Amino acid sequence: MNILLKSATIVDSETKYHLKKCDLLIEKGIISKISSSIAAQKNMQVIKRPNLHISRGWFDSGVSFGEPGFEERENIANGLKTAALSGFTTVALNTNTRPVPDNKGAIRFLKTIAQNHGVTLLPNGCLTQKAKGEDLAELFDMQSEGALSFYDYKKPIANPNLLKIALQYSQSFNGLVQSYPCESAIAPKGMVNEHLNATLLGLKGIPSLAESLQIARDLYILEYTGGRLHIPTISTLESVQLIKQAKKKGLQVSCSVSINNLTLTDKVLESFDTNYKLMPPLRTPQDIKALKKALTDGTIDMVTSDHNPIDIEHKKIEFDHAKYGSIGLESCFGALQKVTNLETAIQALTQQSVFNISQSSIAQGQKANITLFDPTLKWEFEKEHIISSSKNAAFLGQPLLGRAYGIINNSQVLLHE
Repeated sequence: MNILLKSATIVDSETKYHLKKCDLLIEKGIISKISSSIAAQKNMQVIKRPNLHISRGWFDSGVSFGEPGFEERENIANGLKTAALSGFTTVALNTNTRPVPDNKGAIRFLKTIAQNHGVTLLPNGCLTQKAKGEDLAELFDMQSEGALSFYDYKKPIANPNLLKIALQYSQSFNGLVQSYPCESAIAPKGMVNEHLNATLLGLKGIPSLAESLQIARDLYILEYTGGRLHIPTISTLESVQLIKQAKKKGLQVSCSVSINNLTLTDKVLESFDTNYKLMPPLRTPQDIKALKKALTDGTIDMVTSDHNPIDIEHKKIEFDHAKYGSIGLESCFGALQKVTNLETAIQALTQQSVFNISQSSIAQGQKANITLFDPTLKWEFEKEHIISSSKNAAFLGQPLLGRAYGIINNSQVLLHE
């Protein structure tokens, strides 16, 4: 089936069609023609939507689904459907499953489940065996099988020598190591940001020092070893400053920020809503200001939804006992546009070079890897908008700006009806 997109505004700064309204013809998964007007033929699927905009397919560098082990939270099939209808053509899968993916067989299993889907799933492999932080996992074998990077999901690397060895070893096959930015010993029982609100609410705090201390250590090790290091979901002003300095030195370091930390402050904790129990914790307006500036100037490479479904039994309980996490795919774009402009938002959602993922531009002869969206739609995120199996959403009731229609990728069309 050939596909014809009508009157689509192209958002792709690297092509001559940037911000121009065009028709696009897609034949056998390839963009065959871009013109001001293309006549529809009988064998074409014609796609028209109000204020239709398109860009390169969006990439989320850190999503969690439950499968295997926690299918009651989210299975891979529904997770990929959620990603597609939220505008994401490629997602990197986190390692918080049971068992964890710490060998090539596990990576093969995840890729097999997700094959032939419109969304491309790229599994991360654990950095250490069973994600225990003691011995390196089969890094080379996992990368050969298709692992995107190596990451013990939200578990800090406590042993600095382990990180040193990982960075040295991974250079032999250009592997990417991820290190979660938290020195656990600084706040072993903390739950929220250590700040005035934590004191007023009687909740144990996690100081920003815990994050910056770990990042400073990791960057010293990176400078010593070389290699490629990705720091996921930074949340503080000090972290921005450290990474900016490291990039000026020429270190191969990249980072992401969660949409939660980019838009929500610890002020929302006054409701004791466990949907706001997140890791990293929500910080201060000063931190958000620094994160937004860092996103604009390129210090922060990408935004992640940090999508993490949690079943109701582990979320609808006392704050102290609730698990961390919020779903985020469905609300990510609309929340991001509330704090930045359209072109910065698209850049933050399409940055894949850090992970060495090839990407097609919006141009004739290129593979159709496209996100369709309306950037000006104003709407309020409610329960009926949730596609995920779990309903733990930090953005429930929040006004959003812009919404995805869906995607065209892998020769498939996945759109909201």
